[in-house]
Amino acid sequence: MSSPTTASDAKPGIIAEDLILLDADLGSTKDDVIARLARVLTDAGRASDADALRDAAMAREAQSATGLPGGIAIPHCRSAAVTTASLGFARLNPKVEFGAPDGDADLVFLIAAPDGAGAEHMKLLSSLARALVKPAFVTSLREAATPADVVALVEGVLAPKAPKAAAPVTTTKTAPPAPTATADAAKHIVAITACPTGIAHTYMAADSLKDAGDRAGVTVHVETQGSSGSTALDPALIASAEAVIFATDVGVKGRERFAGKPVIESGVKRAINEPDKMVAEALRAGGDPSAARVSGTAPGASAAAAAGGLGWGTRLRQILLTGVSYMIPFVAAGGLLIALGFLLGGYEIKGVAEDIMTNNSLTNLPDGGLRIFIGAVLFQLGGLAFGFLVPALSGYIAFAIADRPGIAPGFTAGAVALFVGAGFIGGLVGGLIAGFVALWISRIAVPPWLRGLMPVVIIPLGATLVVGGLMFLVLGRPLAAITTGLTNFLNGLSGSSVIILGIILGLMMCFDLGGPVNKAAYAFATAGLSVDNEASLRIMAAVMAAGMVPPLAMALSSTLRPKLYSEAERENGKAAWLLGAAFISEGAIPFAATDPLRVIPSMMAGGAVTGALIMSFGTTLSAPHGGLLVFFAMNNFFLFLLALAIGTVVSAALITAAKQFAGKKPAEIIDEPVAVAA
Repeated sequence: MSSPTTASDAKPGIIAEDLILLDADLGSTKDDVIARLARVLTDAGRASDADALRDAAMAREAQSATGLPGGIAIPHCRSAAVTTASLGFARLNPKVEFGAPDGDADLVFLIAAPDGAGAEHMKLLSSLARALVKPAFVTSLREAATPADVVALVEGVLAPKAPKAAAPVTTTKTAPPAPTATADAAKHIVAITACPTGIAHTYMAADSLKDAGDRAGVTVHVETQGSSGSTALDPALIASAEAVIFATDVGVKGRERFAGKPVIESGVKRAINEPDKMVAEALRAGGDPSAARVSGTAPGASAAAAAGGLGWGTRLRQILLTGVSYMIPFVAAGGLLIALGFLLGGYEIKGVAEDIMTNNSLTNLPDGGLRIFIGAVLFQLGGLAFGFLVPALSGYIAFAIADRPGIAPGFTAGAVALFVGAGFIGGLVGGLIAGFVALWISRIAVPPWLRGLMPVVIIPLGATLVVGGLMFLVLGRPLAAITTGLTNFLNGLSGSSVIILGIILGLMMCFDLGGPVNKAAYAFATAGLSVDNEASLRIMAAVMAAGMVPPLAMALSSTLRPKLYSEAERENGKAAWLLGAAFISEGAIPFAATDPLRVIPSMMAGGAVTGALIMSFGTTLSAPHGGLLVFFAMNNFFLFLLALAIGTVVSAALITAAKQFAGKKPAEIIDEPVAVAA
């Protein structure tokens, strides 16, 4: 094997012969392939910890598959374990599934960048990603006879040689023929591409869209919001564009720049897999007055999307989760303050706090002295903060639909929902109505002199009148009746019914570890705190205890059977003790990301057991967050601990058994012999 070569003295070490495996059998799964390539980079001195590099790449893989059409896969990550930005390459025999739509992959690049990778390194890595959409380059990789051939091919992409100067030509040449495309040459589309890591898919999607535009006879101008930096699109280009394409897996930076433009939205991989379809859809949207349009910066700005935007289910989920995410800080602050008020003033503080705050002060303390007075202050402050729960939910649902003009009518709808007794359900419905009415008003064509008043006066005023009138005159009483019925139903649950509810809540809390399903269960529980009855407080206890199970179970399993886990996982397990005790379900995500099929079912089983036990024990909790730190807000802390401990042991036992008997252990994956053909 020859010594490693570099693209240039200024850009050394990205690719070398000792980072290349040709026609190798690296196992039957992408986990095996990534683990082996991580070991190759570590053995070559490019990374300090193969397990940490593998875990980082698998965590990125869990966000979205990195398989591409044509038998290519580009697992990639940024990690503190990477010491030099590097490319590991394997030409596989047999092929391995990486999630591509057209089959398994035989060409795999592991793109590894340090956490603080400089702009030059990131540009090199993005250059490789762009080359992988070129058929000629991919064919050359398949035909390469030696690692040196692969190095030369990759270096040719990363640092292409300047073409030799042509000899002077004295003859006169005719002008080239005009383009044959039938589309107007001035017609163009603008696009944004972005993926979570910003290394590969961002740039591959950009080039795919540009090539598709060339085939369609239209220019596509792309702003890549990736790790190697980006140059914002010229406002004049945006203003004159037929439409905009958002091909992103993360939020679009500066979305408000595209307000009013017809929009086609998708994940970043669709722009790689189906660029011609997306360009065609954008051109159709440009000529369709009813097409979905960008109305602002909010995640759900195109909630009323027609075909060509995101689906209704995806949009509705984004809208509701936006409302929940903005609501949770009010819930956490208010709920914890109320719980602290109970700690200092006792549960009887609830009935006297308002009177104490009205008639007493630091110079005129109530019976019980300073402790009772501070307890009343905390309880009253928490109650006021908690009072924003429904208005914040409603207001930010409307914000997700119509951007800032939707906030005022949304908050008003939430306040009306509280006034008429419609509660959490009324807030959801009111927020949706307020948002869509505000969005509809914003699309009304008005004279130029009136446009400045639209977002600050006309839209909030009109939407507030409509949603307020509907809530007071039509929807308020029916929604209040539904809320009352649900409350009575929960209060009436007993025996097996309440246990089944606990099982369902436990399963939801452990299904996606902080994702939409987990958030839905948590929002249901915290909304019940505003009702303040025993059934709602039992639900809050079940949700919190079940949410604590996954990190605690992974901590227990990795402590008792450390050989089943990588070094990085063992370190994560140590941190998971504290995260679990504080009710941070996300502490189990590093484990689930690399082994979801064994981790998630095991966690769900333990969560279901804990949820059922909490409900059957009748344990209640009046604080929405804090884990074991809010023991004083529980009616029976020891039964809460017992249910939590049993669920944790169940999950830990199941995941330990699964790792022991169902599949390979990490050490086995890394230490397997690898057949490498020259």
